[in-house]
Amino acid sequence: MMKNIQEMEDKFPLIKDMEQAREVIWINPHLSSMKEIVKKQSLSMADIDDAERRWDRFAPFIRRAFSETEESGGQIESPLKEIPKMKQCLNEKWKAELDGRLLLKMDSDLAVAGSVKARGGIYEILKHSEDLLLSKGMLKEGESYEKLALPEFRKFFSQYSIHVGSTGNLGLSIGIISAALGYNVTVHMSMDAKQWKKDLLRQKGVHVIEYASDYSEAVKRGRKLAEEDPMSYFVDDENSVNLFLGYSVAAKRLKKQLETAGVSVDSEHPLFVYIPCGVGGAPGGITFGLKQVFGDNAYCFFEEPVQAPCMLLGVMTGLHNDICVQDIGLSGKTEADGLAVGRPSKFVGKVITPMLAGEFTIKDEELYHFMGALKDKEGIFIEPSSCAAFMGPAKICSSEEGKQFLKSHGLENKMKQAVHVAWATGGSLVPEEVRRQYYEKSTRLESC
Repeated sequence: MMKNIQEMEDKFPLIKDMEQAREVIWINPHLSSMKEIVKKQSLSMADIDDAERRWDRFAPFIRRAFSETEESGGQIESPLKEIPKMKQCLNEKWKAELDGRLLLKMDSDLAVAGSVKARGGIYEILKHSEDLLLSKGMLKEGESYEKLALPEFRKFFSQYSIHVGSTGNLGLSIGIISAALGYNVTVHMSMDAKQWKKDLLRQKGVHVIEYASDYSEAVKRGRKLAEEDPMSYFVDDENSVNLFLGYSVAAKRLKKQLETAGVSVDSEHPLFVYIPCGVGGAPGGITFGLKQVFGDNAYCFFEEPVQAPCMLLGVMTGLHNDICVQDIGLSGKTEADGLAVGRPSKFVGKVITPMLAGEFTIKDEELYHFMGALKDKEGIFIEPSSCAAFMGPAKICSSEEGKQFLKSHGLENKMKQAVHVAWATGGSLVPEEVRRQYYEKSTRLESC
């Protein structure tokens, strides 16, 4: 790791503002064309297609195990909704100067786990379960996976354990699907995890271990316990290819939804996507998928809290997981519990470095401002951490950095026909009382 902070500040001047927990905008100088990227990537569209087929195979089981997926035939997917009143609010209150259409990808409302983590977390457990069953000869090609809901399969899975470290939403997705299959599942929760998430997991029969330390320590302890038990499986949010590919399928689903909504994506109709980022698995996998599906016509931005911009720090310096936010004097503590990560995924960082358009950081109070505005203008509730997604639309057309980005990519005259997608990452499982507290906080901050 680069130990000399002065040396880092000289090489990457933005770090000086980051050290002061100021909101920053970083435009990625390493953004490359997909023609160049595919030459160097080991993962491809074929991997996304394989993951999509696995989701389809498990749909009959999901439909039977989770009644809320009955209507979708066992597909776990979220709505895509245009939010014109929120766009108007961004333009009036935040002086966003935003052209084109603003849509909300409502992974906040994903069935089963109520967050984007339903994509990667559930997929990884399904993939692991399929591998186990095939290795034991309990599944044959062409059989309906609906039978996995039978008692004999629950008894089979009860021999095995699952461990995962989480700040909240990943733990919910892993815990809920693992318990539904019959596994003994333990979620190692960092100090940032909200109490209601711990309570919900325990109600589902999940063993929750709480730590007085951060996300990285929870992951470390979970990994160690899993390694000590040959019947255990550890879900590694920092390095898992399976999690990554589970998220990537979202891009193919989004393409269908955009087509249904009459939205074109091509060189004259650019797509801008803004995704909150913690350790990087979900936004990284989604970005990988979007770039595979839409190529150079998709521009993907991450949003992180000012106290925990770990992916920005790792990608910008090229140090990835060899640097953490504490190295530049930040706490890593934030109201955005799912984004409260001090050290990024090296695997994800290296994969998405040439694909990422840039990053925006956001103060906690702005999370609540966006949350309150979305509730007031559109009647939609999402978690505060999800609301980081609005920092990009608020700044892409109005900031000097954003304007320069648009100019350098020849996008200035295409913004009227652009589509902007804010990715809502969690919210539907938040208890009503907690929602009320969040909203009251947003109004208090608004009056300050």
